[in-house]
Formats: sequence, structure tokens, C-alpha cells
Amino acid sequence: MPLAMNREVFITCAVTGSGATQDRSPHVPRSPAQIAASAIDAAKAGAAVVHCHVRDPETGKPSRDGALYREVTERIRDSGTDVVLNLTAGMGGDLLFDGTEAMNAMGPKSDMAGATERVSHVVECRPEICTLDCGTMNFNEADYVMVNTPGLLRDMARRMTAAGVRIEIEAFDTGHLWLAKELVKEGNIPAPVLVQLCMGVPWGAPDDLNTFLAMVNNVPSDWTWSAFGLGRNQMAYVAAAVLAGGNCRVGLEDNLWLEKGVLATNAQLVERAVTVISNMGARVITPAEVRAKLKLDKRAPLPK
Repeated sequence: MPLAMNREVFITCAVTGSGATQDRSPHVPRSPAQIAASAIDAAKAGAAVVHCHVRDPETGKPSRDGALYREVTERIRDSGTDVVLNLTAGMGGDLLFDGTEAMNAMGPKSDMAGATERVSHVVECRPEICTLDCGTMNFNEADYVMVNTPGLLRDMARRMTAAGVRIEIEAFDTGHLWLAKELVKEGNIPAPVLVQLCMGVPWGAPDDLNTFLAMVNNVPSDWTWSAFGLGRNQMAYVAAAVLAGGNCRVGLEDNLWLEKGVLATNAQLVERAVTVISNMGARVITPAEVRAKLKLDKRAPLPK
């Protein structure tokens, strides 16, 4: 299909993620105070949306602790900084094995949780958006499987919707979009539909332009989409996403570097994205405009 450049672009900043980056840059935030402060700085730099994971404040390792999510959420809201809050629900599906012969039991480093537990922080914190990883996938890091079965995704999606939270589909390959379209068709993911195209995550969709365009061409025309590329291609995918009609994501979850030899902060990555978008002749839109576009409540309503 013909693609048209997007002239009204929103930026998402993925603030810290769950990868093993905590010791590779001093700018990767660990504590709730650091994560919230970095999210606020990103918002002031031009990010309309902040996508947040939490980490153990001492070790920096990824965490699913609801108290940490509550603190991050409250700190961002209490700051008075206007930004759309997007919390991950991707944790709790990490399946690891002890070698290649013991495949009949989970290894002790696995972190597997049911639907209720995986969305409990979303139901409690009531962000405007939360993520739903629409597929199971091998991950290169730590040689583990990210588990998201169709039944689990249906259950999680229903719980997210009942909590009044807008779902952001995360698609790591074309098959994930196929499943996402089925979940939308079934009514498990209500409109307006939002999807993030995740490029270059081993072993998902590689970040070449042919694969990227295949992903874009599998997004229904009435969905809102965004995209990112990992590492050195992060800013290239800001431009590619805008040219192809989408929005963009940057941040330390996906890339630690501002340029060769220079470690970035989240705010610097957002500022660089704003420059790319502006130089392309597009406009970076505000949190209020994103809320209007996606029919968001600044604080998701309590379930009736």
C-alpha cells in the first residue's frame, strides 16, 4: 500500500527496560526515584509518553514488585509534569531451561506468573497505557523464551480493558501482528488500537527496511502505530517510522548511546529525536493531543 509521511508525531521514551544494561551505563535508572526523574526529564525534552519498567534499587535487576511500580507512578503524577504513563506488563513470562537435555522442567531462573499477577500492578496503578506482548519468542539474551500464549493474552487483555487501561500491542514479528488482529477481531483489544513495532530484538524481526515495511504493511489502516530500532539504528528508525506514517520510540531500554563513545541520557535521546522529526518538517505533538487521539483518561477510571 502507498505510505504517507506522518506530520503529527508523538515520541515515546522507554526509560529503563528489563535488559541487562544496569551496569553498562551510569544513566540507566534503577530506583523508583531515578526512574521517575528520568521519565520527567524525558517528558520535558519532548516525550509525550513514558514507558516504564521497574528494577531492584540495589542490584538494578528487573523486578515485578508492585510497590516499586506504585512509587514510580506516584512520583511522576505528583511532579505535575504532563506526560502519558505507559507501564509494561511484559514481565512474568521468562522461561529458562538447565541446558538442552533437561527440557521437561523449568530452570530455577525462570520467572513465570499467571494473568492475574502479570497485570496486578496495572490494575492497581491505573496508567493510561500498558503493553501486551502479542506472541511467544526466543530471546538471544540469556537464551530464554518469552512466553505469551493466545489464551494468556486473551485473559490479560480482558483484565487490562476492564481496568480502563488502553492496550499497546508490542509486536516483535509479523506473526505477532496476525495474532493481535485476531484479538482485536474477537473484541479483546478495543479501539482505538495502538501497536509498537519492535525492530532488531534478537530473535524477532530484524531491523532491515524490507522487514520493517512488511511489518508496517501488516498494520491495519485504522490503527495507530509506533516503531523503534535497537542500538545504533535507533535514530534511523525515528526517521523511517515518520516517513512510513508512524510515531517513534527512543530511550535507554533500546539504546545506551548518543553517538560513538558518548553514553546518552533519556532526555538527550528524546531531544535528538525531536531534532530529527522537526528537521523532516513534522511536528512533535503533546501529551494532551495523544490523549485526544487515543481516547485516554489521564488516570484510568476505576472498574465499575
